[in-house]
Amino acid sequence: MHEVAMRIEQASACANATEGSETTIELWCNDHCDLLHVSGPAGRAALEHVDGLVGVRELLVDGDERLAMTEACLRDREADTVESFLARHGCLLVPPLRYADGEKWCRVLALDSGRLTDLYRDLAEEFPVTVESKREISAVPGDRPLLTPETALPDLSPRQREALVTAHERGYYRIPRETTTADVAAEMGVGRRTAEEHLRRAENKLVAGMVSFY
Repeated sequence: MHEVAMRIEQASACANATEGSETTIELWCNDHCDLLHVSGPAGRAALEHVDGLVGVRELLVDGDERLAMTEACLRDREADTVESFLARHGCLLVPPLRYADGEKWCRVLALDSGRLTDLYRDLAEEFPVTVESKREISAVPGDRPLLTPETALPDLSPRQREALVTAHERGYYRIPRETTTADVAAEMGVGRRTAEEHLRRAENKLVAGMVSFY
């Protein structure tokens, strides 16, 4: 069995709701409605966008984290869904779908790598597609066969990822530290407080993800 993780530039309600912000959305489709996990300071605006399209039935809020159940399925609002492409090539989507910075992030399984190659070519004819990772699954590790520390971690927004990578490359996490958040901010072209906020949010997501995995 083979797996590929890819991101797709395809306009949709959730993709549009995350574009140009630090908000990320995870979506579990249940045909008649969707379950959404919305994370980020602009989460309220993102959910208002979704509410205007299909309605929000239930909502839980904890700081910048929101869990919502929609009134109807968002998939009905998309002309060409990822699922329609998967069906053509005998591939399987591993939920949830993830949205960040206006892009859709997917994990897809297939029995052989050729099906994934054909899927990629089919998608790339319609949308810009970037393959983030590929792996072969040849064993069943315990009771969670598709979960690894890497895939258990939540997705970071593009700015959070940039801040974390920049800090790491400049030695912010070395002992002793070789740079400051001011230097990280200068490299990113933002203010120091903004860079620190990106770093704090990225670190919080990573730690929470690792703790929940173990």
